[in-house]
Amino acid sequence: MKSQKKTTRRNFLQNSAKVAGAGMILTSLPSESSAYVAAAGDIKIAVVGCGGRGTGATAQALEADKDVKLVAMADVFGDQVEKSFKGLNGKYGKADRLKVTSDTMFVGFDAYKHAIDMADVVIIATPPAFRPLHFEYAINQGKHVFMEKPLATDVAGIKRVIAAGKLAKQKQLNVVVGLQRHYQKSYLEVEKRLRDGKVGDIVSGQVYWNSAGVWVRPRKFQQTELEYQMRNWYYFTWLCGDHILEQHIHNIDAANWFIGSTPVTAQGMGGRETRKGRDHGHIFDHHFVEFVYPEGQVISSQCRHQKGCLNRVEEVFQGTKGNIKVDGSGLGLIKSADGKTIYEHNAKSDINPYQQEHNELFAAIKAGTYKFSDVENGANSTMTAILGRMATYSGQLITWDEAMATDLKLFGELNSFNDQAPILPDNDGKYEVAVPGVTKFV
Repeated sequence: MKSQKKTTRRNFLQNSAKVAGAGMILTSLPSESSAYVAAAGDIKIAVVGCGGRGTGATAQALEADKDVKLVAMADVFGDQVEKSFKGLNGKYGKADRLKVTSDTMFVGFDAYKHAIDMADVVIIATPPAFRPLHFEYAINQGKHVFMEKPLATDVAGIKRVIAAGKLAKQKQLNVVVGLQRHYQKSYLEVEKRLRDGKVGDIVSGQVYWNSAGVWVRPRKFQQTELEYQMRNWYYFTWLCGDHILEQHIHNIDAANWFIGSTPVTAQGMGGRETRKGRDHGHIFDHHFVEFVYPEGQVISSQCRHQKGCLNRVEEVFQGTKGNIKVDGSGLGLIKSADGKTIYEHNAKSDINPYQQEHNELFAAIKAGTYKFSDVENGANSTMTAILGRMATYSGQLITWDEAMATDLKLFGELNSFNDQAPILPDNDGKYEVAVPGVTKFV
């Protein structure tokens, strides 16, 4: 392998959540953008970030169209590239879908540039901290993008993504963000009936991602502090954003989408009750936030990573004429105020939404059309989750405009594992944890 080396909500994020799905514009691409996508032939893709999600998204891209070919891979960890390639090669190698060679597997902090330069379409699945940098480079190079959520971990990253998203629109580059509920039939059918007035106006809701938690990667001998944190990225706010951002964004996104706006304030509480080990970094294991929206709607937001507790991942909304319940399994239920079922979705024949978002993206690219601009919606939902984290970490009521005015930046430029990590452990190997009432906007 090669070793390579004052924005406001009104200005940029206003009302993008009102768009029901991801498709916003359908036009022909300009000739300089469409030459390599509209003609018959290969659609070259590169994956940046070769962990489980990057590998899965690459497989879904390969399934989307027979002309999709993987030509380059990039990661800061060589073993991640090798493992990902091995997994993909088992299914797609014999079908001549993998055009990756040892010369196009790039490793290092600047590996993303070399992979992106080779592709027509880029899959960005690095830890959330690095997505603004990688997305900005891909758009500057004129590439279509599939980018996982969340789009950033801090306000500075959000602003960087917004700017690159505006450039993507100018260049008519398709961008799909991995908030797959926007491509899930049950959500689309319920949202359609909501817009048709079946529920009336939403006045309140409850959104949940309560589960036992995710993997932990212990420290290994001779790892630098930065390498350890990047291996165990889920447990560091600068890398992950905390689980209110990394997972619960799906539920928060559904609230923004169905209400048709972003919140104006957030206040809440959170902390670490059960997940306190040294390898658990410094993120919270529970958050509860009340988001208040422009017309007075209140969304109660819960997320928890605690074993042995009630698991619940769904969204529930109350309207003036009825109620909604939806979840990622395909549940889509609307009931009238008196309890009668207005609509119940049958998900038996539905396409997996993770696959559907790739199917639609690559169909547009192959046809030479500009159809997808998910950046504003992704930025809305990412910033909403960041706002919630600010509220729980600080214990204060925070407005959207206050949050956007902070220019919060959780880390600086990083070029090697020998660079100093943005947060360091104390002599006991533990990290500073946010203290509500003491911690400011973080």
